[in-house]
Amino acid sequence: MASPRDTLKTAATYTGLGIGALLVVGPFLWMLSTSLMKIDQIYVFPPRWLPSPVQWANYAKIFTIIPLGRFFANTVIVTAAVIVARLVVTTLCAYALARLHFPGRDLFFVAMVATMIIPGEVQLIPGFVTMRWLDWLDTYKVLIIPRIESIVQVFLMRQFFLAIPRDLEEAAIIDGCGHARILWHVIVPLSRPVIALVALFTFKAMWNDFMWPLIMTNSTSMKTLQVGLALIATQQAESGLNLLMASNVVALLPVLIIFWLTQKTFVKGIALTGLK
Repeated sequence: MASPRDTLKTAATYTGLGIGALLVVGPFLWMLSTSLMKIDQIYVFPPRWLPSPVQWANYAKIFTIIPLGRFFANTVIVTAAVIVARLVVTTLCAYALARLHFPGRDLFFVAMVATMIIPGEVQLIPGFVTMRWLDWLDTYKVLIIPRIESIVQVFLMRQFFLAIPRDLEEAAIIDGCGHARILWHVIVPLSRPVIALVALFTFKAMWNDFMWPLIMTNSTSMKTLQVGLALIATQQAESGLNLLMASNVVALLPVLIIFWLTQKTFVKGIALTGLK
């Protein structure tokens, strides 16, 4: 039988966890509730937490204010293309840095990691000048190709590759495998958690990317979802806070669904990355 001290400690723990969960989930519930309200129900006092009646028409109306469907499609295309390309490039680069021996490998890795201290904002102006020189502005190329590299994710994947026993690689070499077959048949199957982790990080980064598409695109047809949300925010006086919240729910829903479906893989990749 638990002592009163243990019972009190358990109760305090669950109370703290409950308050923390409420602080995290509360804003999302408020956003969902606001998205289903009429505009005159939002600013009343005392606040109304439940919409009455529920205004599902708000979700249809946001597609008439701006071309949200086009922004959504652009974001899906860019995100999918960057995920596939980044997985290929990151896997090849991490394998070379972790399993191959060539002159200057460690120095190159240190120099590459050192670039992580450069703020992303510093790269915007040189990036814009370069993209304009290449005549890539306002195209899918400017939204996809410069976003393929990720030093952080190369580092994570390299650390995971280092944890794979070299005995497996040596056995594959004895069987006559080259580097391509070792990577595809030995390293990649054992690295599914970190590959999934890189894909999830890439998805989150590209889905929420705002500054790069804002600067590199001009036409409405090339804008992405986060830029579209900013357009609704600037028109809030005309469109209303309820429509802004509805558009945010639409943008957030795919992220929540994907994280819910892959949360076990996500946690496993975090736990195993970097272990020897």
